[in-house]
Amino acid sequence: WSYSYKNSHYMIGTAAGPHPYPIIVREFQKIIGEETKKQILEQENRLPDSIIACVGGGSNAIGIFSEFIDEKKVNLIGVEPGGKGINAGKHGAPLQHGRTGIFFGMKSHLMQNNEGQIQESWSISAGLD
Repeated sequence: WSYSYKNSHYMIGTAAGPHPYPIIVREFQKIIGEETKKQILEQENRLPDSIIACVGGGSNAIGIFSEFIDEKKVNLIGVEPGGKGINAGKHGAPLQHGRTGIFFGMKSHLMQNNEGQIQESWSISAGLD
């Protein structure tokens, strides 16, 4: 691929980056939500009260949430890694404790220092370590 870099693209497995990459990841991962919805309706004959997903890299969350976004009675809950402690500042929780910035061509909440440089997250989560 390095020989033909002008017409090659690397697709990361997270819902990050410029359009259309997050949409492509959602399309690949949405089978998670489709299967979950199908199986709970078959077994319980109702939708779940809540769906909980890790939001570290986004692919798990976008995969399962996509099928339930229009279901107003289903609570969608994203959880972030606590790392070595929120109060210690050694965590992987940019949505709750980060600041808005640009990374991989996307605007998002990021773990960054006062100069806007990306900080190391304290997590063993794929995509955050």
